Amino acid sequence: NLMYNGSNESGKEVKPILENYKDVLSVHDLYNILPIGRNNIYKLLNSNTIKNIRVGNKIIIPKQYLIDFLQTAN
Repeated sequence: NLMYNGSNESGKEVKPILENYKDVLSVHDLYNILPIGRNNIYKLLNSNTIKNIRVGNKIIIPKQYLIDFLQTAN
């Protein structure tokens, strides 16, 4: 599951991956979170499949927008 790392089987505590990120994500953060390539990330952003906010040339993604995307993708 994309939302979690660690494993209960190994005795490690399962923690949300997104817990390690700020409330507003960058495109670079998405590279680290999602198991897809750069072009596919930009396709998801440009089609607004992953909602985002553009500030000049910069794209920012509130963490909740990514959570919403992941919940609808499952």
